[in-house]
Amino acid sequence: MIDENKQINNTSQQLGEPTEVKQAMKSDFPAQTNFNESGSEVTEQVAAQTNISGDTAVNPENSVAATEKIGVETAALAELNQQIESVKTQLEERSTQYMRIAADFENYRKRTSKEKEDLELQVKRNTILELLPIVDNFERARSHLKPQSDGEMTMHKSYQGVYKQLVDSLKRLGVSPMRPEGQEFDPNLHEAVMREPTDEHPEGTVLEELVRGYYLGDRVLRHAMVKVAAAKEDTPFAPEDQSSSASS
Repeated sequence: MIDENKQINNTSQQLGEPTEVKQAMKSDFPAQTNFNESGSEVTEQVAAQTNISGDTAVNPENSVAATEKIGVETAALAELNQQIESVKTQLEERSTQYMRIAADFENYRKRTSKEKEDLELQVKRNTILELLPIVDNFERARSHLKPQSDGEMTMHKSYQGVYKQLVDSLKRLGVSPMRPEGQEFDPNLHEAVMREPTDEHPEGTVLEELVRGYYLGDRVLRHAMVKVAAAKEDTPFAPEDQSSSASS
């Protein structure tokens, strides 16, 4: 019996295992074969990564280089911020200077405009003041002229035409006459050259305009020379009245 078993085993060893059995065995363990292959690949990749990170952590030169790079970038950023702040400060200073120059120019423009207006007014005032005596002479002559004949009337009309033309020219320049009669005396407008005691008018009333005054716009061009009412003084006692009262 023993001899038969040995013979069967030897026969199977000599013949070998069939091909179907080998293929079946390979197909029964594919996952294990793949696992071993993939496992070795993953192990190699992990080892490579571990070596790389280990080199970075262990190598001090890489750490120093990274630190220096960060320091350079920080310094550059700080310098850039400083330049921006400097530009902002310069811009604010220029803006302030511009506003100050604009304000000074506006004040200069207003001042020169005012000076120009005052100069033009002063020139006009002086010119008109030179013409006013001519107007006064026209008015005096008109008060004295009394035409009798037709020829004198013709001359009088010509004279009145010239006078009217002169007065109209003054009106266009803004000249207007004062009318102070019957008004209260105003030292800002009038110049009192005579005083007349009277009880017909209140004290300080303008009785007569002796030399006509004029306005230039809303300003006084020439004061009017006037006669002003004064309080009437009480009549003193007569000498005979005084003697009679003494004897009694």
